[in-house]
Amino acid sequence: MKTLSWLFSFALLGSSSQIVNFDRCPPGKTPPGWTVAMTNRGEAPHWEIRRDGTAPTQPYVLAQISTGPTLNRFPLAIFDGVKLRDGDVSVRIKPVAGREERAGGLVWRYRDPDNYYLVRANALAKTVALFKVENGRQIPLVAEVKRDIPVNGWSILKVSVRGSRFQVYVDHRRIMQGWDSTFSGAGRVGLWTVADSVTYFDDFRVDPK
Repeated sequence: MKTLSWLFSFALLGSSSQIVNFDRCPPGKTPPGWTVAMTNRGEAPHWEIRRDGTAPTQPYVLAQISTGPTLNRFPLAIFDGVKLRDGDVSVRIKPVAGREERAGGLVWRYRDPDNYYLVRANALAKTVALFKVENGRQIPLVAEVKRDIPVNGWSILKVSVRGSRFQVYVDHRRIMQGWDSTFSGAGRVGLWTVADSVTYFDDFRVDPK
């Protein structure tokens, strides 16, 4: 039954493209097919399926709800179903709470908890930023861009990956691009938060090219 629930939690878009909407996953638990990890130390991450009446697809979302205040603590939820080198990855994101941070992001070409690429949307700072995370250190790839990310509202965050070029979109509008070739091979994709951010996610989409 758990396997069937996971299978019906996403729709196939093509031979390898997927949408994960979490709506047939068991509430209160990490969804099957996802691995929880964390960059650096601090309070353990807590990712679980939650009901949210504002969810773009009803009734459930994936939420990171632990509130460790360490600023360089980065909870991760990594999708086990796809390895991607080039393609598009997107998610609907809702920053809910956080005293130090209210942010969330997308991860791609993930090797391990200390090595991956990241785009981050921050509702408190009202910025979007593009990084590589190498040996646990966040290294900016381009200057951050000012962008209003609503608290308790949904935004669409997307990255389009082609070789060493990464293009970032918010609500279907391209707002930045950057280049890097440190991690050139295929890797996992997933979700990210920081510090005490309580952040909800829905409609996670992966479209390898």
